[in-house]
Amino acid sequence: MAGNNFGKLFRVTTFGESHGYALGGIIDGCPSGLKLNFEEINNELNRRKPGQSSIVTQRKESDEVIFLSGIFNGFTTGTPIGFIIKNKDHNSKDYFNIKDIYRPSHSDFTYYKKYGIRDYRGGGRSSARETVSRVVAGAIAKQLLKIYNIFIKAYVSSIGNLILSDNYNQLDLSKIEYTPIRCPDRKLSEKMIDSINNIRKKGDTLGGIITCHIKNVPIGIGEPVFDKLHAELGKAMLSINAVKVFEYGSGFVGTKIKGSNHNDLFTNNETTKTNFSGGTQGGLSNGMDIYFNVGFKPVATIMNKQKSIDINFFKKKILVKGRHDPCVLPRAVPIVEAMSALVLYDNMLNNRVSKI
Repeated sequence: MAGNNFGKLFRVTTFGESHGYALGGIIDGCPSGLKLNFEEINNELNRRKPGQSSIVTQRKESDEVIFLSGIFNGFTTGTPIGFIIKNKDHNSKDYFNIKDIYRPSHSDFTYYKKYGIRDYRGGGRSSARETVSRVVAGAIAKQLLKIYNIFIKAYVSSIGNLILSDNYNQLDLSKIEYTPIRCPDRKLSEKMIDSINNIRKKGDTLGGIITCHIKNVPIGIGEPVFDKLHAELGKAMLSINAVKVFEYGSGFVGTKIKGSNHNDLFTNNETTKTNFSGGTQGGLSNGMDIYFNVGFKPVATIMNKQKSIDINFFKKKILVKGRHDPCVLPRAVPIVEAMSALVLYDNMLNNRVSKI
């Protein structure tokens, strides 16, 4: 299986399965001399881990990262950073009844057709549990970006038909962690939580949108043509499980505006009066805030009977057991931030090299 690496100079490889012994990763390209804040890394993992509130899966994983290499006395050494996160609360027996049946809208069918074998225990490698390794790597990238005063904030801006209408620059982003839904609007958060609890009781699921805002990115980060900065961010977001939409800058709204109104006119200090471009021009950062939306589909695992087929193409009815998220959005916020950090720091390194 290819496709387990991400990045060029700051390169991350992940490994492991949902119900295996552990998940983990290897980070290449991390510079030496960074004093790691392990508390910040653990905090990022806690934001993603299961069982953190009543509106997410009740699988109980501590998600403690064990570093195996690349760190000495709390500082990075410049050598590959290896790490693992052990699986401790996986109940594989919950999946025995579907080992020969394809779950609708999962990777079961495509994995089996491509590889001739599939790990039916929670989806194996295709499980969103793989993202725990991304969060570890992203937490380190965040600490590196902090040196340049670059900060990334993501939050839930919609669940189902409940939509946060305020623009990101009208919100108090310090309130994102005030509620388990990770929406900075408390009243809307309560409605979102009620909506998730209600849909869970019905055995169904909900999707939604996460908005991400990146501040203080220097001018000129990214590469033109095929490796545009926003294209790299798009690839990163679309690699996250359940993501179906990436909308950058003015997005679909921008398609309905005349060019004379959509152009970002310059002020007298290299900034622009508007920011429909979303912080890039010609694929390179322009010094303005970067912002985008990431759309997540409703979780494919529902707790009601569905029609399907087995590996012999016989019609079957399937009822999935186990512990699953009725909505992935709250736990996906740190994943969106992590992937953003990986893209940005990798491009920061590339930018520095290209100027030598």
